[in-house]
Amino acid sequence: MQVLLLGGHGKVALHLTPLLLKRAWNVTSVVRNPDHEKEILELGKGLKGKINVLISSLDDIKSANDAQKVLDATTPDYVVWAAGTLLPPSLPAISPPLPPLDPKPSLPSPVTNTYETIAHPHTNNVGAGGKGGAARTVAIDQEAAKHFITASFATPSVSKFLLISWLGSRRVQPSWIDDEGWKKILATKNEILPAYAAAKLVADEYQTALAAKRKRDPATADKPFQSISLRPGTLTDEPATRKVGLGKQGPGKVTREDVAIVADQLLARADTEGWYDLINGDLEVEKAVEKAATEKLDAVEFEDVDAMIKEFFP
Repeated sequence: MQVLLLGGHGKVALHLTPLLLKRAWNVTSVVRNPDHEKEILELGKGLKGKINVLISSLDDIKSANDAQKVLDATTPDYVVWAAGTLLPPSLPAISPPLPPLDPKPSLPSPVTNTYETIAHPHTNNVGAGGKGGAARTVAIDQEAAKHFITASFATPSVSKFLLISWLGSRRVQPSWIDDEGWKKILATKNEILPAYAAAKLVADEYQTALAAKRKRDPATADKPFQSISLRPGTLTDEPATRKVGLGKQGPGKVTREDVAIVADQLLARADTEGWYDLINGDLEVEKAVEKAATEKLDAVEFEDVDAMIKEFFP
């Protein structure tokens, strides 16, 4: 298998790369900074798969055609979006309580000036490599992600697309997240990282809409394709616990190494698709992945997929 790993020098990607190589899969790791090439090549020493580094900036991806050129050059079977996945070290306490949510909020335009003009002192610390502010966050986490989603879904040789998002990227409070947990998510989305959260939501919904549309189209419905959204909680740099909660989960912490381990195992199966919330928990990783896959624990429940399709494909 050939894997295209976008955001190859991110912390999750650095944990994920050797796991993929151990499967004898070949990995093309896309990085912006040539200084990172040596470090990434070192990850492949002694492993079965072959590691290549492509020096290419996601800032240059302005269209699906630009993304297609990268796919054509690397010919992947699987594409992993691991770029711009940094989250704050903890979700805040909420005081006073936030007002109730509209259970059926309307969808915004997929690209709006509102997203581009939001500013917050924490925004530069996450997404898009941590530089460039809200405008660059939109350019990378939203637009470049969408372009790679479009190109990947349209490329016959690509059969899996895994996007690493975050657990709070949704519009409606689901039954498995209590009010306190939802307030913390809202604070992150509305106050702490508004541009990042808005951009990630658009990319997530675009991927979800395109996957649903593909299944409903007679021309593509019978062609196997796994669209996976892995949605970790608050990321930490502690060593892997190899014990997680996966599927429908409330806010919590999870190590970056555990995120990589789960991503590797989701990619290795033929029955994984949809939204998977991820936090550290009580189940061994293998059992958690098996449970989520076989029981179809898709965290997209309660979200309006039909509205997503109408928004992006009217």
